[in-house]
Amino acid sequence: MKNILICGSIAYDTIMVFEDYFKNHILPDQIHKLSVSFYVPELKKNFGGTAGNIAYNLRLLNSSPIIMATVGEDFQLYSDRLSKLEIVQDYIRVLPETHTAQAFITTDLDDNQITAFHPGAMTQSHKNTISTISESISLAIIAPDGKDGMINHARECLDANIPILFDPGQGLPMFNQDELITFIEQASYISVNDYEAQVLSNTSKLSIEEISKKVTALIITKGSEGSLIYTDNKILKIDPFPADNIIDPTGCGDAYRSGLAYGIINELSWEKTGWLASIMGGIKIQSQGGQSHTPSTNDIERYFGEKLE
Repeated sequence: MKNILICGSIAYDTIMVFEDYFKNHILPDQIHKLSVSFYVPELKKNFGGTAGNIAYNLRLLNSSPIIMATVGEDFQLYSDRLSKLEIVQDYIRVLPETHTAQAFITTDLDDNQITAFHPGAMTQSHKNTISTISESISLAIIAPDGKDGMINHARECLDANIPILFDPGQGLPMFNQDELITFIEQASYISVNDYEAQVLSNTSKLSIEEISKKVTALIITKGSEGSLIYTDNKILKIDPFPADNIIDPTGCGDAYRSGLAYGIINELSWEKTGWLASIMGGIKIQSQGGQSHTPSTNDIERYFGEKLE
């Protein structure tokens, strides 16, 4: 059994839809005194967090995810869900007198998002340690989490010779140049969207090409334009999955990462790995929330064009 460890957040997502465009209400020359209110007639509370979302998608791929995270006293509802999904919870630590992380996400008609995030117990993710894991780990995903936890877990994985997929996401602004360079040097794989790629480059003072030469693969997602995979001194262009009905981008990056992780541990070609990742992201965008899509294995295999392991 090839286990994938996901070090990241468990969160409850409150998703709201603004039936207009942010650009119509945020005036560039008035940002210094910004005061706006968005009427959101549609609201839904979902299970989310980077670790929860990636694990959910890996279960859709019949893989074996293991989550390492810190959560609050309100975790029971999420725990019940993970139990039904048969996802290992042995390394999810409940911290008393804290809340599980909470994200409040408002999406406009252009799929732009404004997010307010309360980290709660996530800030204490450093209280978990890789050394407590008894299972054999084929790949570790270092996803957005508490800063100290991300630093410690990456170092511990490196010491244990566990390949790292570095997925900094919205956690990028927490780190300075030296810290990001350390992550880059520790990682075997890095996955970011095009905006995050620029932030990573600007902060590390390394060009995209320089970063790509330090890892086995650098993956940059570009939304509706597909994605790019920098590997073996080549740049592979991965087509976007042709989604029929675009509903909500929340969690699409996490779904994409699940396809990457599956391809990596099963030693698929990068072309196949990228296409599977694109499929997972494209399936997700047609449902609201990070974990409400329910494709069957047969559905995924039909899009992929071959059987999954």
